Amino acid sequence: MVRKPSLSHDALLLLGAEKLAQIILDEAEGNPSFRKRVNAALAGTNGPDAVGKLIDRRLSALERARAMISWEKERAFAEDLQATVTTILKELGPLSKAHAVQRLVRFVDTHGSVFDRIDDSNGRIQRVYWDAVEAMPDLVKQLVPKDLAIMPERLMTSLAKDSHGLAHAMAVSVIPLLPATVLSDWDARLERVTEGNVLEIRQAIADARGDLDLYLALEERRPAYRQNPLQAAERLLAANRLVEALAWVRCERKGGLAYASASDIADGRINRVHDLEKVGCEARILEAMKDRPAAQALRWAAFESTLNAAILRDYIQKLDDFAEFDELDKAFAFVAKSSQAYCALDFFLQWPRLDLAAKLILDKSDHWDGRNYDALLSAAKMVEPDYPLAATVLYRALLTNILDRGKSQAYGHGARYLAKLGELSKIVPEDPRIETHVTYVRGLKKAHERKAGFWSL
Repeated sequence: MVRKPSLSHDALLLLGAEKLAQIILDEAEGNPSFRKRVNAALAGTNGPDAVGKLIDRRLSALERARAMISWEKERAFAEDLQATVTTILKELGPLSKAHAVQRLVRFVDTHGSVFDRIDDSNGRIQRVYWDAVEAMPDLVKQLVPKDLAIMPERLMTSLAKDSHGLAHAMAVSVIPLLPATVLSDWDARLERVTEGNVLEIRQAIADARGDLDLYLALEERRPAYRQNPLQAAERLLAANRLVEALAWVRCERKGGLAYASASDIADGRINRVHDLEKVGCEARILEAMKDRPAAQALRWAAFESTLNAAILRDYIQKLDDFAEFDELDKAFAFVAKSSQAYCALDFFLQWPRLDLAAKLILDKSDHWDGRNYDALLSAAKMVEPDYPLAATVLYRALLTNILDRGKSQAYGHGARYLAKLGELSKIVPEDPRIETHVTYVRGLKKAHERKAGFWSL
């Protein structure tokens, strides 16, 4: 069998200049983004100013443009933007890091007007801009001192145009790379500025300078809904200022992102992202203060209220030798009796203890509601290989819900569930806890005989 040749630098050199030139011309003919890259490479033979002029023309066009971009042109537009970023990084960057930084900042500054001109629901355009932001530190760290000294001025101009946090993220990523004298002068200048995200920028400067007291003072000046006591506590813990760290971590944080898994939704609850992080941080602070009992009590209380497997693992890891077995039995018994049945099921699946998950399913066979199909379907698939009886209970809940509610658009799913139940019935022995497959199907036909759309499937 002939092996497919691999693309590599050395392999391409073997083709010779004439062959490579023809391939490049052929590709450039039908690929506008590639053609721009080739033109930039050719301009690079005349130095960074020649490449810079090509990029500047594209950036000027982006800055002036106001027309909306239709969805049909979105992909081509994204490729064009990516070609501009690639040209800055791979053609201009090797010639002049200072020129490349200047153009990359200017490119990021166009994000506001570009986002206003296109429906970027899939995030393709935003990804190009975030890639540009993430590329900035590699360029900045190669700048000479005189170019580093003017970075704050460039970033301040960019921050004034920021509408989606891109310039802010760029500034925060660059700040640790700037000399201490530059940061000191920048912070002094920012003391006189009150608008925008100045406090966050100054906090990043304080972090880079190792000035924890300034960081905390700035945190206290932020509006309550924007404060992050957990970050302050983490920094104090790292500095071994434990009493202050404990006070900060116990501050109530206002707002914050909330989330709910399929199991949470089924049990009617939501979580805040930082709450479990807060428990973990406070427990580590207590342990650093030599108060392990309090740390463990905190972890256990958090586990009881959330049934979170990660918290329980932290708790178990900190136990004395040979104590984990009794504590695990205690934890599993608590989960099995929890009123949050869906979260309990999710816990056993995650741990994993599929035997206990199957037992919970059978013990609460009347509890499962097929409307919570996201939680139940994934659970059914996980327990099906080893515990087909438990899977049967969940597939029946899913199917019965579809028919009881007359969800005709889900009849196809229902037909597949019924087929799955038929397969499982061949390997599931009769069990007094659930009716036989024949009896179950007979009941379905009696209750839903007029749903011809389903039975035809």
